[in-house]
Amino acid sequence: MRVMLTSCGLETEGIKNKFTGWLGNEVSGIKALFIPTAANSPDAVRVLPKCLNDLLKCGISSDNITVYDLHKPMSAEELCKYDVVYLCGGSPEYLLGRINEAGFGSLLKSFTEQNGIVIGVSAGSIVFAGNMPDNLGLVKCTLDVHCGKDDCEDCGAANMSKDRIRLGNEQALIFECENAENAYIID
Repeated sequence: MRVMLTSCGLETEGIKNKFTGWLGNEVSGIKALFIPTAANSPDAVRVLPKCLNDLLKCGISSDNITVYDLHKPMSAEELCKYDVVYLCGGSPEYLLGRINEAGFGSLLKSFTEQNGIVIGVSAGSIVFAGNMPDNLGLVKCTLDVHCGKDDCEDCGAANMSKDRIRLGNEQALIFECENAENAYIID
């Protein structure tokens, strides 16, 4: 499992380096599935170019980035053609609703079990947590994003038994093994 939950994406060199380390040396061949579905407001839509640039600045070719809006079915075979799934921010309720209606949650779980990489940004992170019913179930507790520096978690091992985990704009909650309890926070 390689899942990175963030407030703002690849905001710091440390977060970007963790992601590019997962990609390996042959970045030019990496294929990414870019999911902007949560961006259903003008403010969220304005952030989409920054999200897309997260992938481009890591060396992923624009020709290898596919936009997928969750409004049509996708098979497990089709999803397995990608190395990365990038879930953008916006409305977590809308995004989770579309994921559940499309049956994409089980595909995403299988994708991570087969070592696919997932990046969640804001709403794209919250759908993995206990904030809403029928969530993707990776994080049992509530996940708060965009927290101020004085309110966010310290870097290091994440206490997954807490009621709430608070991520600042320059932090990522990292999962690199099957046991979600071994998650950690970087900046």
